[in-house]
Amino acid sequence: MITPVQSTNSGTKGGSLFKTADGKNLFVTFALVTSLFLLWGFCNGMIDILNKHFQNTLHINKFQSGFVQFANYLAYFLMAIPAGLMARKFGYKGGIIIGLVLIAAGAFWFIPATQIGTYWAFLTGLFILAAGMTCLETIANPYTTVLGSAEGGATRINIAQTFNGVGWILGPIVGGHFVFGGKEGAAASNAGLYLPYLGVGIVVAVLIVVFIMSKVPDLHAEEEVKSEAEGTGKKPLWKRSHFTLGVLTQFLYVAAQTGIFSFFINYVVENDHTVSEKTASYWLGAIGFGLFMGGRLCGSFVVSQFKPQRVVATYAAINVVLTGIAMGGGKLGIYALFGTFFFMSIMFPTIFALGIRGLGEHTKLASSLIVMSIVGGAIAPPLMGYIADVSSMRVGFALPLICFVFIAVYGAIWQKLENKDREA
Repeated sequence: MITPVQSTNSGTKGGSLFKTADGKNLFVTFALVTSLFLLWGFCNGMIDILNKHFQNTLHINKFQSGFVQFANYLAYFLMAIPAGLMARKFGYKGGIIIGLVLIAAGAFWFIPATQIGTYWAFLTGLFILAAGMTCLETIANPYTTVLGSAEGGATRINIAQTFNGVGWILGPIVGGHFVFGGKEGAAASNAGLYLPYLGVGIVVAVLIVVFIMSKVPDLHAEEEVKSEAEGTGKKPLWKRSHFTLGVLTQFLYVAAQTGIFSFFINYVVENDHTVSEKTASYWLGAIGFGLFMGGRLCGSFVVSQFKPQRVVATYAAINVVLTGIAMGGGKLGIYALFGTFFFMSIMFPTIFALGIRGLGEHTKLASSLIVMSIVGGAIAPPLMGYIADVSSMRVGFALPLICFVFIAVYGAIWQKLENKDREA
């Protein structure tokens, strides 16, 4: 059951969601940072259209085209800790600017990459882009949790992640207009591939100037200030169970999300032979991602009214049931699979907020480690694909089901873990 938050949670009421303890209103700063969520969602959305495109233009197989995702996740894994260290050294503003510079460099690299025309050239650009996005995710996610009251942290990060969802929808639409705007199949070329990335580079260049000129306070969480004042009395980071299990939980969530997103079309076509791949792909974008974004819009309200850990536990438990139904196949399974999109929506930002709660001076490093857990998205699809090859696609969905079971348990025991960590 979801238990309502006590009325003392003033961080989400009376317009105080963006006000600090000393009365400063940080809404403008929050809006500026939220634009970054839209940006990296857009960039991630464009990545999903490149696999098939490179198969056509570079005449590579599906396994080789999978390195598009590999380059993306590898950058997240390798850059997360350096990004956290940069945030500690240069502050939130400095870290954001570094991330934007990397994104601009990766985007503009697509201009010469189009002339070079080799697979490694495009992968290099994607890796640099992802390195910049890693910086933004590592810094912007925890930053939203301190732009107001501590109680409103989970609500703010869910609001920001809603705009990330908008970016995910716009990325394939805008990118596909340029990438697939010419000839298709074997006659396709990479000639227009640089155009959407040129647009990204120009927008990011403007954002760099805006951030340089804007006042972006290097705020600290309330717990962080207390930690610095108290010295070394608290547990070291790796002994805080609500954090370490939070990293594992986030790893499993991203694995479940990526697996469901990756094999949605395969599942639909396998379970309803009247549906074409084109129709299934439309369903994925219009209905699946529509439900995902709708879930984040609703989730921002839900986590402001109920304890975030209970919301995670309840949503994950619902997805255990829905994924189990999906394993049964048929049209009912398809409907259930659609439902998982809605209930997955709040998991990443809420698990993130729960994982870094109360970590004080370790918050930036902890954020880096949680972002590193995104590498779970590189591991799940091959495993699900292998299961599907030896059995069926329906059976392959046992993997996200197991992930959701663990997520539900984490949400259910989080308060006990956090209380125990706080006592030390």
